[in-house]
Amino acid sequence: MKLYNSMGPNPHVVRMFLAEKGLSIPLEQIDLMKGENRQEPHLARNPAGQVPTLELEDGDHLAEITVICEYLEEMHPTPSLIGSTPQERAETRMWVRRIDLNICEPLANGFRYAEGLPLFQNRFRCLPEAADGLKALAQDKLTWLDGLLTGPYVAGERFTLADILLYCFLEFGVAVGQGLNPDNKNVLAWFERIKARPSAGA
Repeated sequence: MKLYNSMGPNPHVVRMFLAEKGLSIPLEQIDLMKGENRQEPHLARNPAGQVPTLELEDGDHLAEITVICEYLEEMHPTPSLIGSTPQERAETRMWVRRIDLNICEPLANGFRYAEGLPLFQNRFRCLPEAADGLKALAQDKLTWLDGLLTGPYVAGERFTLADILLYCFLEFGVAVGQGLNPDNKNVLAWFERIKARPSAGA
C-alpha cells in the first residue's frame, strides 16, 4: 500500500489512524500549493482531486478519509478504532457523521472561503460571504458537544475514529484562527488529552 499525503487535516486523520494501529506504509507527497492534486497523474487516482488517497496492493485506489480508515480497520482490526461489535461500530459511525457534518465541514469551508480564499478561489466555487457564518456554526456545535462529553472520549470510554477526526480538524482550526472557546471546558480538556497521545504528531 501507499498513501498519497499532503498538508491539512484530512491526511492527518489517516496518518494518526495508522499510527494508532501501529501501521507504517510509504507516503508520497502531493503538493497542494502547486495544485498537484488537481492535475494528472493524481486525477487518474482520484477524480475528485483529493488527498489523502490510498493505493492498494492491486493498484486500485480508495479516497475519502472515513472510507480509508474503515478499510484499514477491516484489514487490521486490532486495536479497534471503530468498534468490535455492531453497536460499537454504529456508535462510532454516528459520532463521526455528526462531527464531520456539523464541525469539520463548516470549519474547513470557513477557512477556504476566508483566509484560504486566494488558494482556493480558482479551483472551485467559493462563497466568501458565508465564511463568518460557517465558522460560527462550527463553534456552536462545539459548544453543543461540550455538554455531551461526559467521558474521556467522544464515544465515552472508547478512543475511536471520532476522536481522531475531531482532533485533527480542531488542531487545524486553531492554526488558521478558529481557536477553541475557553468556556468549553470539556472540549478543552478532551483536546489536551488527545494532543498528548503519541499518534497526534503523526
